[in-house]
Amino acid sequence: MAVFLLKELSSFQTRPQNKMTRKIFMTVCLILSITVYSYAQVPVDTIVTPVKSVDTILRIKNLDPYLTLHVDSTLKYQLEINKKLSDYYWFLKNSPVGLKINKDNGMLTFKAEKSYFLSGRLKYDFEYKVSLSVQNLDVPTEKVDTSFILLFYSTEIIPSRVKPTVSKTLYLDEGDTVSFKIQCDNGSFPIEEITYTSNYPIKSTTPVTICGDDFTWTPPFDFIKDSEKEKTKKLELYFIGNTKFHVTDTAIIEIIVKENINYPQQVLEFERLQQDSRKYVTSLKSSFRLVDRKIKKVKRTRTGFDLGSATTTLSGTIMASLPGESQKTAGKILPSVGVALVPVKEASAPNSTYEQNIATLIRSSIKRLEYLLQDNQLTGTRDPDIMNKTRKTREELKQMQVQLIDIPYSEEFADEAELDAYFNNPKVNKKYKPKKKK
Repeated sequence: MAVFLLKELSSFQTRPQNKMTRKIFMTVCLILSITVYSYAQVPVDTIVTPVKSVDTILRIKNLDPYLTLHVDSTLKYQLEINKKLSDYYWFLKNSPVGLKINKDNGMLTFKAEKSYFLSGRLKYDFEYKVSLSVQNLDVPTEKVDTSFILLFYSTEIIPSRVKPTVSKTLYLDEGDTVSFKIQCDNGSFPIEEITYTSNYPIKSTTPVTICGDDFTWTPPFDFIKDSEKEKTKKLELYFIGNTKFHVTDTAIIEIIVKENINYPQQVLEFERLQQDSRKYVTSLKSSFRLVDRKIKKVKRTRTGFDLGSATTTLSGTIMASLPGESQKTAGKILPSVGVALVPVKEASAPNSTYEQNIATLIRSSIKRLEYLLQDNQLTGTRDPDIMNKTRKTREELKQMQVQLIDIPYSEEFADEAELDAYFNNPKVNKKYKPKKKK
């Protein structure tokens, strides 16, 4: 090569060329000469050739760390290593039911049957961590321990349901309490929130927001109004469950509310009516004593006039039989005086028939009201007949007050025990006791 270049250089110099061309040609030839010379100085046995490396560490070449399977699908996955398969043993740890591996060739197989999931032996959307190992049968230290994730999914959507722990129709009385739990049958996507609405504005005393909460409600005693003809009212409850994808399910509960007695209020009203009736009885006894005393006073006055008239007439009869003229004259006059006392008696102390009738009426009213109060006592705090007893007592008291509206009332303070003693006095009872007809 060098000789060839020198010959070309010498021939080129003899040729007629311009000065610039000759300089360029000489420079190129010089560079080529230096390169050829340098390459010629390198010994032949010192040229380096690439050496191929040997794969000696055991490894799995195609392991997928995350496997997902659909229900009713089949898995066949051939695992490969960088060694001869016949010298190695394959095995699994913590494998889910149905997952198998061929111990000789590393073939991973699985059939995700639906029965596994229906029986609960496998779960959807649950990451199963499976330990995988391959072992050299002759060299214990030559092995690989690794793991992968196996996940099962299903495209079948199982709806979630709201299921209260009671039947669809409930019967309830006013004042009673109903309480039940709101449970859920969770499907593919569980219910995360529960709300409720109703056809009447009510509120549960316990919060209802998630599955497992209790609904508690007590209908008030005025839930059914007096103006409503029907004594029952239907309450409709709608429990709405929502999943995270806003899929809803609604459970409907009907509560038939029946009218009931407000026993605490009715007992208070009954006791107040009893107290008013006893006060009225006491007032009537005071009025009876006033009328009875007035009758006694008139009777004493009339008795005095009658005795005076009889005495005068008898005295005149006696004196008329005497021998003296003056005595006979007085005897003739005195009977006339006795007769004259009769109109004076009627004028000054008229017969008290009206007062006697009033006293008799008052006394009979007192007896009737006392008997009514005694006969209408409550049998307990939840007497089922309390409203009828209250109504009868109120009507009787009102009727008696209207009937005796014009009777005189005593303004003085009177002791109840003293009035009872006067009213139940045997002499007074005898006076107003009905007489037997002969």
